[in-house]
Amino acid sequence: MALETDILPPRYRNVEQIGRGGMGEIYRATDSLLGRLVAIKVLADRYANDVAIRERFMREALAAARLSGQSHIVTIFDVGEEHERPYMVMEYFGGGSLNDVLRREGAQRPDRAFAWLEQAAEAIDAAHSRGVVHRDLKPANLLLDRDGNVYVADFGIASAAGLDSLTMTGTVLGTAGYLSPEQARGERATPASDRYALAVVAFELLTGRRPFEADSPTAEAAAHVNAEIPSICSECADLPSELDPVFDQALAKDPADRYGSCAEFVAALRAALADAAGTTREVPVAAAAPAAATMPIRHEIVREGSVPPSLPPRVRRPWPALVAVILLAAIGGALAAYLVTRGHGMPATAPPQPRTTTVFRTVTSPSGQTTTLQQAVTTTPAAPAPPASGPHALDDQGYARMRAGDYAGALPLLQQAVRALKGTGPADPYEGFANYNLGYTLLQLAQCKEAIKYLKRAQRLEPLRPEPGRALARAEACK
Repeated sequence: MALETDILPPRYRNVEQIGRGGMGEIYRATDSLLGRLVAIKVLADRYANDVAIRERFMREALAAARLSGQSHIVTIFDVGEEHERPYMVMEYFGGGSLNDVLRREGAQRPDRAFAWLEQAAEAIDAAHSRGVVHRDLKPANLLLDRDGNVYVADFGIASAAGLDSLTMTGTVLGTAGYLSPEQARGERATPASDRYALAVVAFELLTGRRPFEADSPTAEAAAHVNAEIPSICSECADLPSELDPVFDQALAKDPADRYGSCAEFVAALRAALADAAGTTREVPVAAAAPAAATMPIRHEIVREGSVPPSLPPRVRRPWPALVAVILLAAIGGALAAYLVTRGHGMPATAPPQPRTTTVFRTVTSPSGQTTTLQQAVTTTPAAPAPPASGPHALDDQGYARMRAGDYAGALPLLQQAVRALKGTGPADPYEGFANYNLGYTLLQLAQCKEAIKYLKRAQRLEPLRPEPGRALARAEACK
């Protein structure tokens, strides 16, 4: 029903109240000059005489206006004041909010949830790139147009770089269910706080519940600070455990441990779900450096199940004369077997069989000449690493023992490697390899609780690899 009101300029007609926010009322009206529906936020009458709050309302309008025109962010058309009541005219959407969808339908299909999250992520990352932190991201502030697209609205308590903020450290602002741990402690919000809130929204879209849902806002805010992150499959049996490591990182208590952008978080969700479904995916392939190091140099598509699920593939760099060596190996199979035995101190492998995973093996002839053979194999017996004490060599030796099933023998080697490599990643990918190998070895030795910290470290260092996440889920289930 249209209202008779003098709190808006005469150009805005057919005014109807459609909502109420923390600082004021929301109206729908027709802009008679431009002939379009708009949403208008007006500062509540009870705050109109408070100069500080009026200034904060205008800061909100300025922060939001700086983002107008960005994809999936609500556009601000006008900012002004009428009869000492500040107002802000915005784009109007007729599809409600994600909060309305959750109340009406509950948990959403992953494909639908991911599409919304990608749109929200694009908007939030764009705001961060312009120095604006939302601080109150939640489903009610994610609006839908009539085509089902999401737009981020209500930078109502936004902090904009270059604008003096009325929100000081020690003041808690935001909605308890979506507060980051640092906000719940009264610390200043950062872009990592928005990324945390988006992860809470994602958890709710997929399960129908917030991860730390409690009977009171106080209890829920405290849970963000102190409670362990719940497994998503404990909230919804239809969701795979591969999503848990993604939420563990996105909802990390320490902002530095979270994803670097909202887009990166949503991409990790999609990758985890694809991995759980067993689809074709891109995984890193490692290659040897001069000291038998394992360094990622390229990617290739590997079908799920083509490599042993317990261990990461180790791939050796092909020698420049690779094609000639392969032909020679095909003609003289017996000679190649002899060379393999002499070069590695282990029985020769079976004749190559076509497989998705290709292994490059270094071979040394009796004369001391080094070449490389290409083989496609089901499994490869571990090659003992040459005696050495450097961290790369220690990890290689530990890995070889793992491949041979000697986890007790691998443990001290990998512990030494991890200690020596601490803090070197991502410049040295061996830190990720060593942490995964140590975590997996501890898991095989039933030391699940101890394994968790190394697997989490490996996951942070190698976010594109699924193996650390799978091992971590196993470790957390058995600790």
